[in-house]
Amino acid sequence: MKINKVDHICIAVKDLDQARRIWEPVLGKSGPDDAYIDEPEKIKVVRYWIGEVGFELMESLTPDGDVAKFIEKNGEGVMVVSLNVANTREAMAELEEKDYPFIGGARPFRDGEFAFIHPKKMNGVLLELIDDKGDDFRK
Repeated sequence: MKINKVDHICIAVKDLDQARRIWEPVLGKSGPDDAYIDEPEKIKVVRYWIGEVGFELMESLTPDGDVAKFIEKNGEGVMVVSLNVANTREAMAELEEKDYPFIGGARPFRDGEFAFIHPKKMNGVLLELIDDKGDDFRK
């Protein structure tokens, strides 16, 4: 499997507006490069491009969302490391042959798909594989 790059890093936060006030001065940004709500994943996200890598702050839309559960268990912090691949399903097939367990299957995102490898296999890190190019949202 070929990794194109680190796609993005996600920070789980309780309050997105408060987190933006903390992070934007450090990132040298006056606002996000991309902001979106992902209803199926129950998250509100702001993304900043740092070179070729996305840096995301994520807030749960509901108390039962995965981000809210993560924060309840671990506190705020790094929740996801995402690697960009050419094709998510092909990468999944290759890694499943090597006994990497996935959480659910491939899920749609914009012009691509993503999937999560279970953190128990990845030293406690929720690792995402994504094949979305994201070029339309760069500033």
